[in-house]
Amino acid sequence: MSTFTPRPGSAPLARQVAAQARMEARLMLRNGEQLLLALVIPVIVLVGGVLAAERLGLDLSGHAPVDVLTPGVLALAVMSTAFTSLAIATGFERRYGVIKRLGSSPLPRHGLLLGKVLALLNVVVLQLVVLVVAGLVLGWRPSLDSPLVSAGSVLLAVAAGTWAFAALGLFVAGVLRAEATLALANLVYLLLMAGGGVVLPTSAYGAAAGPISWLPSAALGDAMRAALVDARLDGPAILILLGWGALATLLTARTFRWE
Repeated sequence: MSTFTPRPGSAPLARQVAAQARMEARLMLRNGEQLLLALVIPVIVLVGGVLAAERLGLDLSGHAPVDVLTPGVLALAVMSTAFTSLAIATGFERRYGVIKRLGSSPLPRHGLLLGKVLALLNVVVLQLVVLVVAGLVLGWRPSLDSPLVSAGSVLLAVAAGTWAFAALGLFVAGVLRAEATLALANLVYLLLMAGGGVVLPTSAYGAAAGPISWLPSAALGDAMRAALVDARLDGPAILILLGWGALATLLTARTFRWE
């Protein structure tokens, strides 16, 4: 007769991180405000922007409005989830002591943060699928000159953009109170959506195009437009995103408070 022998100890780190990522993704999609930011607002911006651009007859360098706006709204969706949603959720988790308790669990603290980022990527994939379908329905025709270059450039832009904005979101959530994080995250989201070069090309901002191009929002928007409109990799934009990601990660590591 065999005897059951327990195996005390924690699960492998990869399994812990995967479980944390699944839980974070479910919680994010069950939250009405997060779902609004992740899916509803980007779709409204895309549909409204295309209709307004066509009615006003805007000149977008000879491209159809939907072809330029769709990549920009895809970038906006990444920003809304990786920055705004993550910052707000993490800020209130700090307030209610969730972060502190999870930080004392067998899951290492860096594993907890990694789980949050992986959950973001799951939600981002869902956003991109929904927005791509909406864009195609509106008549979007992405560049097919070099499909492999376009696909690789999009993946690189999404990865770099998610890192940059997630690190910025964690930085804000780690130093401010939950209410201040909520206000600041929403304010930054609105300002970048309106004037951060994410939905519209930086060239549309005239003399302000130079400074705006250094913002992570503009870099992500430019990288997505380069990939899907011109079928090329925008190296400078990717480098700007990587720079923001590295800077924000360093600041987060130095300032994040778990209580």
